[in-house]
Amino acid sequence: MILPKQYRCTHSPSCQCTRGHLSEDVLLLVFQHLNWNPKLVATLSCVCKWFDDFAKRVLWKEFCKTRAPRMMLDLQSSGSHCIDGNWRALGKLLIYCSGCTQGGLFNSSVQIPGHFVYRTRFSRTLGRSLLPPQCRTDVLYVSDPCEHLDQGEEGDVGLFRGIFKSFPTSKVRKVIINKAVPFHPSEVCPYCKARLWSMLQAKIIPQSACIRLEAYEDCIEYFVCLNGHLLGICTLAPLSDSEDANPSEDSNHIEKKQDNCFAKENVLKRRNSLLGGSEIGPSPQKRLTNSNQCNIDV
Repeated sequence: MILPKQYRCTHSPSCQCTRGHLSEDVLLLVFQHLNWNPKLVATLSCVCKWFDDFAKRVLWKEFCKTRAPRMMLDLQSSGSHCIDGNWRALGKLLIYCSGCTQGGLFNSSVQIPGHFVYRTRFSRTLGRSLLPPQCRTDVLYVSDPCEHLDQGEEGDVGLFRGIFKSFPTSKVRKVIINKAVPFHPSEVCPYCKARLWSMLQAKIIPQSACIRLEAYEDCIEYFVCLNGHLLGICTLAPLSDSEDANPSEDSNHIEKKQDNCFAKENVLKRRNSLLGGSEIGPSPQKRLTNSNQCNIDV
C-alpha cells in the first residue's frame, strides 16, 4: 500500500493547532526583549510541540544571529537561509562544552562533565590552522580551548569545538570520503546526533594545529560530523615552569628565569594575536544582568 505524503503543519493564523497559544509575533517581541536568553528558549521548547517547532525555526536562529552576527553572516554568505544541521544544534555549540567521558569518544582516562560557558571566542584563523594544507580554502570557525586543568595523568586538558561553512561541498569532506574513513562505531555528535569521522584516523591533522592551540605534539584529536560540527581535545603545554625556581639560584639561573618570563609574555601576545578578532556579541543596550547570558566573540 502506498501511503500519502504527510506535510508538516505551517501553523497559519487559521490553524487549529494555535488555539490557546500566543501568536508568533508576540513571542518574538518577548524574546527580543529578553535578548534571546538561551535558558528561556530551551524552557519554552519543553512546553509543547508547537513551541518547540517555533523555537527551532525562529528563536534559536535569532539567538545565533544576535550573539555571533559576523560568523552567522559568513556562514550564510553563499545565499542559504539555513545552516548545516539545525539552528538549535548551532546554538548549543556556541554556548556548551560537551566534555568527555572515560573511554568515550576520545578514549580519555578522565571524566569531564559537559557545561555551559559564559564567554567564548570563535576564530576563523584558528580554524584554518586545524585544516590540512590542501584544504585551507575551506572555512572553519573554532573556539578557544576550554581549559580543564590538573586532570591527573592527562595533564591540562583543552576541549574545543567548531563549525564548517558549507561542509557538504568542503574539501575536507572530499578528502575523508576519498580515504574511505569509517564512521565512529558508537559515538555521535553531542550537538546534532549525526555520525562522526575521526580526523586523526584520516591522518589530516596538520602540524600547525598544536602550535596554534599551544598543545603538545601528538596529543590532539578531533572529529567532524556529517553536519560539519567539529569537536576535539588536546593536552595543553605549560607556558613556563620558572615559578618553581629556587630563590637562592645563581646569576645564570636568574637570567634564565628572566628569559622564561619574557618568553611567557611573548607566548601570551602570540596567542592573543593568533586568536585575535573583533569582539562580537550583544549590543550594550541589549545586554542583561541575567547570569544566564552568554557572550560570543568571533
